[in-house]
Amino acid sequence: MNLNPTLACVTAAFTAALALAVLVRKRHSAASWSFTGGMVLLAVETLFNGFSFNELAPKNVGFLQGAAFVTRSFLPGVWLFFSLTYSRGNSRESLARWRFILLAAFVLPVALAVAFRGELVQVLPFPEPGDGFWFRLGGQPAKALNVLCLVATVLILMNLERTFRSAVGTTRWRIKFFVLGLAVIFGARFYARSQALVFSGYDLALTNIETVALLLGCVLMAAAYFRSGFIEIDVYPSRAVLHTSVTVLLAGIYLFFVGVLAQIVVHFGGAGSFPLEAFLVLLGLVILAVLLLSNRVRQSIQLFISRHFARPQHDFRQIWTRFTASMSSVLDEGDLCVAAGRLISETFNALSVSIWLLDSQYERLVRASSTLHSEQEQAGDSTREVAAKEWNSISLNKLSRPFELERAKEKWTENLKEISAGRFRTGGNRICVPLLAGEHRLGVIILADRVSGIRYTGEEMDLLKCIGDQVGVSLLNLRLTKKIMLGKELEAFQTMSAFFIHDLKNTASTLSLMLQNLPIHFDDPAFRKDALRSIGGTVDRINDLISSLSAFRHELHLNPTELDLNLLVTEILKSLDCAGDAELVTKLDPLPKMVGDREQLRSMVTNLLLNARDAVGGAGRIMVETRQRNGWVTLSIADNGCGMTPAFVKNSLFRPFSTTKKKGLGIGMFHAKMIVEAHRGNIQVKSELGSGTTFEVMLPLKSPAE
Repeated sequence: MNLNPTLACVTAAFTAALALAVLVRKRHSAASWSFTGGMVLLAVETLFNGFSFNELAPKNVGFLQGAAFVTRSFLPGVWLFFSLTYSRGNSRESLARWRFILLAAFVLPVALAVAFRGELVQVLPFPEPGDGFWFRLGGQPAKALNVLCLVATVLILMNLERTFRSAVGTTRWRIKFFVLGLAVIFGARFYARSQALVFSGYDLALTNIETVALLLGCVLMAAAYFRSGFIEIDVYPSRAVLHTSVTVLLAGIYLFFVGVLAQIVVHFGGAGSFPLEAFLVLLGLVILAVLLLSNRVRQSIQLFISRHFARPQHDFRQIWTRFTASMSSVLDEGDLCVAAGRLISETFNALSVSIWLLDSQYERLVRASSTLHSEQEQAGDSTREVAAKEWNSISLNKLSRPFELERAKEKWTENLKEISAGRFRTGGNRICVPLLAGEHRLGVIILADRVSGIRYTGEEMDLLKCIGDQVGVSLLNLRLTKKIMLGKELEAFQTMSAFFIHDLKNTASTLSLMLQNLPIHFDDPAFRKDALRSIGGTVDRINDLISSLSAFRHELHLNPTELDLNLLVTEILKSLDCAGDAELVTKLDPLPKMVGDREQLRSMVTNLLLNARDAVGGAGRIMVETRQRNGWVTLSIADNGCGMTPAFVKNSLFRPFSTTKKKGLGIGMFHAKMIVEAHRGNIQVKSELGSGTTFEVMLPLKSPAE
């Protein structure tokens, strides 16, 4: 009895079921649609290969294998698209960078398969009846199609590896089996396509390897589904190319199959028993990969060597080399916290590592990075900041060393316990590592969800203290460097202002000359018309320059009075045509009166509204909201306009002389931030290119003087 068609049907059904499982999710994405399409194509190809085992006529077998070839030609483009979008926070950037390769992956294989459909495969029966058929590649088009599929497979595996290696902690745990399942599928396809090229043909036993690999890959992806669902996370792979890892992996798998499988086939009686041996070897490879990727197994090996061979549990030289290399290249607090959290997670096998930084007034702890959440989840998390006023009164002696949160009884640790809950019940005690730099309190690092819940040794607590001190010093250096850079920017502004003054002097000289000529040519209508036009343009230019320069002061002096923010916003909306042709939506919740500088706040709100109007252009939607929350008044101004790039928001938005407007000076948002911070508030921005921008201003109800 031939079981190969049955195996193919079972595999195709399993594959289609996984594709359907992705579609029934409530939230669809480009990655989920491409995954569904790719799995359906794999299922159809598997069915064509499986039905080929039941056919005895060469013509029918040739037709089925030709159909399989045509189906296979659609796979490179669909799966390459998936590998560039799955769990990629910068998927648009990746697609733009790979657009030409992606277009070639969609067009070239399909064009070859359709144009030469009848010439792709030549069916040659084996000499002995019942031994099956040998399928010879039909000339250069078939070989070219195999080469394209082979290259696309390498690119797909490379992109999946980059995504996997960019994830860390819990985020890596969530996608591990899913990526591993795809690696098994495309690793086997790499072997099968390379074999077909080497021998200029293949038999149906080779297609069985792809079927078995597809079945194993589906099992792994099903395990990922029952483990955490088909969840996508946002990771941002580096642009650096992986030079050797994928190449070595694929070459090793290829040599393994060529050497070991050939011996197995000879030992167990030839090609008739080949599918069984292929299944066993593939199963062994999958088990080996699962063990190598298991944090629990790696940790057990590390502890065994440390206990029984008298070796330190951690290689301090390697750890400090990695930390030094990672910290020396970052110039931003957020990037430093992400790098530190990743290294700590990998060093101590702690899947959930979060870093919380104190604001400048020591009133709030704000989450700077976390390996428990993706960046998209962190942005939407309401617990990304907590009150921390009591930190001013904590003795530095209590913060000098790492400690277990479960054993801490002090009141100030309650908030830390609430915000650091891990994902796993067996993750062991949580560790809090204070970040200090001399007398400066900077924040904390919290470790949770340690693999196997193993307690931290005294040696590891000492290592964590050293790491915390290193991170604290690096953070303080970045802040001091930022202040120095800001001072240099203000110094540069003073130099720049000299040019503005020079421009004003030239403008004044022009007006003076015009006034001298006015009595002489006053009776000339053309002169009067030209003079009035020139005077109007000059006055507008002077007003623009003066209003721009007035924003720059070394210190912003406030005249606080009691005011109603809702009333102020309403007055500004009435006095400005801030919406233009756009739709203006207001939602002003009742607010208590606050204390602030009315004119400075008017300037800040006006600037945000005018920016929103410029962003939406002639049409669009602007939404203005106010609300009260935990002693703070919040003003939100959102638009669905052009948006800004993450790089501009991060590096340029609040810096002087940085703007996306053609005629802007780049000082409006710098001035707005100065006003908000002078009121001891904060301003946050969320923006996506092409989707819009939201500014959220939080102001305290109390007077800035208090």
